[in-house]
Amino acid sequence: MAVFEQKYKPYTDELTPSWSRFLVLPRYAYQEIFQSRLFLALFVTCFVYPLACMLIVYLHHNATALAMLQIPIDKIIPIDLDFFYYFVVVQSTFGFFITMFIGPTLVAQDVNNNGLALYLCRPFSRFEYILGKMSVLLTLLSLITWLPGMLVFFLQSYLEGMSWLVSNIRVVGAILLGSGIWILLLALMAQAISAWVKWRVAAMGILLGIFFIPNAIAAMIKGIFQTQWGYIISTRSLMRTVLADLFNHSTRIEVPVWSAWTALLVICVICLLLLFRKVKAYEVIS
Repeated sequence: MAVFEQKYKPYTDELTPSWSRFLVLPRYAYQEIFQSRLFLALFVTCFVYPLACMLIVYLHHNATALAMLQIPIDKIIPIDLDFFYYFVVVQSTFGFFITMFIGPTLVAQDVNNNGLALYLCRPFSRFEYILGKMSVLLTLLSLITWLPGMLVFFLQSYLEGMSWLVSNIRVVGAILLGSGIWILLLALMAQAISAWVKWRVAAMGILLGIFFIPNAIAAMIKGIFQTQWGYIISTRSLMRTVLADLFNHSTRIEVPVWSAWTALLVICVICLLLLFRKVKAYEVIS
């Protein structure tokens, strides 16, 4: 074909709906993440405890298996609020390690390689970019926290009967709220650190320090000033307070429940503001 016969032809195929364009980011992110055998091993390990919990629930309702094992498992491990409290605690810990593994590189790669301009010069807003990157962690953490928690709960409800479901319906809200605030906190904090700290090792160290160093500082404040309010800066103490209240668990609570919720939401808002501050198409360096 001659050159003069070639002319511009508009794209005529089906366009991606504008509401789902942000999903292109997690699609390619998952392809890269699951190429790591170390991450794959960690991700599979996250399902060991939920499977063990399902086995315990099954054994509670299998008289033959209980007779063979000769273990009063219904007395050793009762299926109650504490059972689901420890489930959320264990899976939240795994969620933290998942975040440590993939969180520091989510935004840093685009910032370091000046890739934000390529994203934002297209019909792709900053909000959609942040939502797309955040959905990587939101999906993975949901798969190992509240989703298996719901499976364990409804398995127990199916085997125990409708009366147990009605009397323990608060467990559903506790799992969803407890896991939800933890997932949101991890996702926003990891993205904010990834956007501002370019070196992955340093970002991992900062993320690790945020969850452990404030607890030590709070203990020092308590020892010097004889007040519990120092724990308002400790995300571990805040989450422990929130989960203990949701599951009616008897544990040490350093700050009031309302202040724990408020502090967690304030941290999330600060991380979101830091993200919008850093995620932009260009940066003026003075």
